[in-house]
Amino acid sequence: MRAIWTGAITFGLVNVPVKLYSATQDHDVSLHQVHDADGGRIRYERKCEVCGKVVAYADIDKAYEEGGSTVVLTDEDLKSLPVERSREIEVVEFVPTEQIDPVRFDRSYFLEPDANAAKAYALLLETLKETDRTAVVQFSLRQKTRLGALRSYGDVMMLQSLLWDDEVREADFDAVKKPPKVSDNEKKMASSLVENMSSDFDPASFTDDYQEQLRTLVAAKLEQGDALDTAATFGEEEGEAPEKGQVIDLVEALRRSVEANRQKRAGSSSSSAKDTKDEPDKKTAAKKSTAKKKAPAKKAAAKKAPAKKSA
Repeated sequence: MRAIWTGAITFGLVNVPVKLYSATQDHDVSLHQVHDADGGRIRYERKCEVCGKVVAYADIDKAYEEGGSTVVLTDEDLKSLPVERSREIEVVEFVPTEQIDPVRFDRSYFLEPDANAAKAYALLLETLKETDRTAVVQFSLRQKTRLGALRSYGDVMMLQSLLWDDEVREADFDAVKKPPKVSDNEKKMASSLVENMSSDFDPASFTDDYQEQLRTLVAAKLEQGDALDTAATFGEEEGEAPEKGQVIDLVEALRRSVEANRQKRAGSSSSSAKDTKDEPDKKTAAKKSTAKKKAPAKKAAAKKAPAKKSA
């Protein structure tokens, strides 16, 4: 892991030097755009609308527009702001953890203590655990002043940036303003369904099926030779629209859901061993099925490098 920021936690007279690490990462397959005729890469140019020239990143500044006027802000201008130079995670207050609604959480970061601050770090960590409190903090990161929640996460401290109050929208729906009446029988059946489907959350039991299928598809295409030489690509969803559902009796729908879930659990417990033995490997089956399909003529043609135009 690579630290993306260094600074210090400050509360009262205590100063705890720390390093900041991203606690999450994107697992999506990285895709880029190509021309369907020849597989060439699609590039987007940063072109100036005044002179028409393509502009390098080093020559780009930021600007703010209001009332027909544009204010240009250079890197030097932004770095001159006092808050941008701050390297402190300032503790403002300690609040009960349950008072911070999850809708306000944005990004998550791990905090590693400096070698000389291990004891102060451990003291703050244990205090947050025992008091079940979260420290509301303010800090700056990547040219933004941020609000954050500093809390314990196992044996480390985690910093989670929070959305500002005006960044959380109100739920302005007619259904919320005039909620329909719910009968006692409907609430009873809904509670029965919730109880029947109750479990302990295990994030490892959930997988991103789409990304797995996408990786299987890519592997199958590589195996059958349906691929281009990457160097040759460089130069200078499918699905039906959902139908409108019929309005059915809510209690009956809940009753059916409860019954179906009970039967599912009963069936899975009695035949799990047999199902595990007989069930084919989905990934292998998908891979073979994809490999058998004939590559589209357009893609096959794309393998050939485009002919050079005669002078």
